[in-house]
Amino acid sequence: MNGRITAQAFSFDQNFKVYQQDDFIMAFFNHPNVNNNLKLLSASGQWTTLGSNVRKAEVKKVLCTQVSMSFFDRLYCEGVVRENGHIVKCYDEYHNEILIADELRKVLLLEDSDHYDLFSHLDREEFLFCLFKHLCLGGALCQYEDELGPYLEATKALYKDLVSVQKDPETKAINIVSTVFKVCAYDAHGLCYPSPKSHEQNFAYLIVNPLKRCIYVLYHSFGGGLCCN
Repeated sequence: MNGRITAQAFSFDQNFKVYQQDDFIMAFFNHPNVNNNLKLLSASGQWTTLGSNVRKAEVKKVLCTQVSMSFFDRLYCEGVVRENGHIVKCYDEYHNEILIADELRKVLLLEDSDHYDLFSHLDREEFLFCLFKHLCLGGALCQYEDELGPYLEATKALYKDLVSVQKDPETKAINIVSTVFKVCAYDAHGLCYPSPKSHEQNFAYLIVNPLKRCIYVLYHSFGGGLCCN
């Protein structure tokens, strides 16, 4: 993913209302400051900016409720990750250009995996799970980790940077204040963002903090080779 992933921050000056999400995101894409600065990779693998009028946006609200990495403790079970953190290997196979060489990636990708049901459908909708899955699957040129630890550490660091929380003064519970959207945008020629090609690892998330009026954009385009940022 090195050279093909980026995070950007934008600010806005009006109140954010979830029920107006479609209008909000269309206004985001077509604002001149966003249009001229929102990064994406061209077909030739060069960093450029959106630079075109967005005519349609597909917006999916992503669940974002998890506040603990214990969410992934269930992976430490027979057949997926050993007690020492080593990921159980398997015979190589490919799924949508992604090499599956261990049981962890089977859990993430293959519904016929013996351990796929470790995570429910709602679990898999969580932003924390989505980040973890993206980092585990990596890019087209990927040297996979043998242990689970580095994936968990990277997921935790990224999640903490992107998602904002606040403590309830009465219950002391930690609540997430950010709202997360997975987005695709279309211009006059069709799908243009995050990539004209649909792929598991082509993604763009907008993480909206309504209190600070800030939007983080996490973007990745699947492909080979390093790109200059």
